Amino acid sequence: MQNQRHHDKIAVVDFGGQYAHLIATKVRRAEVLAEIRQPEDSLEDFAGYKGIILSGSPALASFGEDDDWNKGILDLDVPILGFCFGHQEIAKHYGGTVINGKQEWGHADLHIHREHPLFAGLEKIEQVWMSHFDSVTGVGPDFEELGHTLLGEGSAPHHFAAIGSDKLKRYGFQFHPEVDDTLHGDQMIANFVLNICQCDPSWTMASYVDEQVEKIRAQVGDNSVFLLASGGVDSTVAAKLFAEALGSERLNLLHVDNGLMRKDESTGVIQLFEDLGLGENFHFIDATDAFLGALEGKIEPEAKRRAIGDTFIEVFESEARRLGIEDHLLGQGTIYPDTIETGGTKRADTIKTHHNRVPIIEEMIAAGKVIEPLADLYKVEVRELGEKMGIPHDMIWRHPFPGPGLGVRLLCSDGQVEDGDALATIAPAVTDAMTPFGLTAVPLPIKSVGVKADLRSYEHPVLIHGSANWDTLAEASGTIFKTVTGINRTLWNLTNKMPSSFKLLAATMTKDRLDLLRECDHLMMDGLRRHNLYGEVWQCPTVLVPVEIDGEGRELCILRPIHSERAMTATAARLPLPLLAELRDSITALPGISGLAYDLTSKPPGTIEWE
Repeated sequence: MQNQRHHDKIAVVDFGGQYAHLIATKVRRAEVLAEIRQPEDSLEDFAGYKGIILSGSPALASFGEDDDWNKGILDLDVPILGFCFGHQEIAKHYGGTVINGKQEWGHADLHIHREHPLFAGLEKIEQVWMSHFDSVTGVGPDFEELGHTLLGEGSAPHHFAAIGSDKLKRYGFQFHPEVDDTLHGDQMIANFVLNICQCDPSWTMASYVDEQVEKIRAQVGDNSVFLLASGGVDSTVAAKLFAEALGSERLNLLHVDNGLMRKDESTGVIQLFEDLGLGENFHFIDATDAFLGALEGKIEPEAKRRAIGDTFIEVFESEARRLGIEDHLLGQGTIYPDTIETGGTKRADTIKTHHNRVPIIEEMIAAGKVIEPLADLYKVEVRELGEKMGIPHDMIWRHPFPGPGLGVRLLCSDGQVEDGDALATIAPAVTDAMTPFGLTAVPLPIKSVGVKADLRSYEHPVLIHGSANWDTLAEASGTIFKTVTGINRTLWNLTNKMPSSFKLLAATMTKDRLDLLRECDHLMMDGLRRHNLYGEVWQCPTVLVPVEIDGEGRELCILRPIHSERAMTATAARLPLPLLAELRDSITALPGISGLAYDLTSKPPGTIEWE
């Protein structure tokens, strides 16, 4: 195992933004060790670092939120680079100004003003990713504007999107270079680490498996592990890692059919673990009745997630008692997005509570009864790890499937429209925003979870109708987010006419609704495979919402194919129109379907899942 003391390293200060660990991952990609530090850490804790990166935050710098951090960090004699909130804090500290306004979401073009080591090897105009409410509007005397952004042709420039002081070695980006949607953000981060901080690129991920094996053995000691094995990528890699560290005789696997699985999913999972040679202590239970009983009558998304998480633990504990292994540690394939979106760090805003972060799990973690070897990794790193351990490619590159399964893709309602007055206000603004594109649009009487500037949003989607190419639809979607408040998703109507009436219906979690969603999902997955697109689309949630359209059907089906690598950002995939026509005909022919729509939303402002 490599001795970390022999490597140059960068400190990433985590202000609770969605991407702090992603920043560390990108630094490691430059073969430089990165470690997460907290804003309250003492100055002594920063000894030995060759540079510091300040993350984004859900706080607003313009209002002095989260202003009690250790600002002595900014006086340390090492280069410092800030992203978003970190960028704004640097500007403020050195005499600049920050206002609440000029918000931006999604793609923007960064116009670089001059050659600079931060932008070595890049073009004069670079695509970057914005997600902010606050903006820097002025800088101190030692600073210069290194670049501005434009949101589109004819738009006013957003100044001070990149700032710097070579004298002070302080730099800031309003955008997020750590996310994959900033096309050359990796290079910008590497330029800071290698060119500005002069780090020696000597650290690699080659020894990661050995390091994790040693950590597992140290934590487990003479005990054993009982892992909830969903069959998804995360739990499969975790199972393989536990088996390598402990041997299969000290690893028990439990697969629970919670009634929220895809069509024939459990049968495939059982075969998967047999093929991996992990069938020796593999256990299966059909707990459909228990989960549907726990979900009965529940409508609110967080209540559903908590019920699913709590029931998983009840089933786990019951099976552990039956098998006589209740003293085993609970193994989970938790990855970093699960933690950060649940508000798992001091400053992180809760976007949504994941089933593996409900209160019961948190209590078990505090008691040392849970082991999560993948908790610092993103999906792409988990897949790399799985391939290093010899897990077959097809297993590693399966589409991600949420732990709560279809439970978070089947929306429920009491039939009462929230914010009816707000909907009436939004409607004219939406119409005005779409008129230049030759499209019509209407806000829908439902809400979904989203994320804006690292904060949770719970807002309405807009249904767009009309003939347009993908570029126009993307531009129209972006225009709505930038000009209309109270919206966090845009949907493209895939039926032949714009509906004239929408009625939100009362609906709960039932087997009949789940079976209908299973069939819609099966048609979607089958279509991707038939058109050889399964490997190109990272994930494709299929969602049902209880909206009656034009007096027909009870469920609006929504397709959500996306491209992503780490689940922290995502963009809508652009499927071929012949496939969409096939899906329109097959899905709308199912009994109970009132319409079909295509989710155009990037993340942010919409999360990948609707709940």
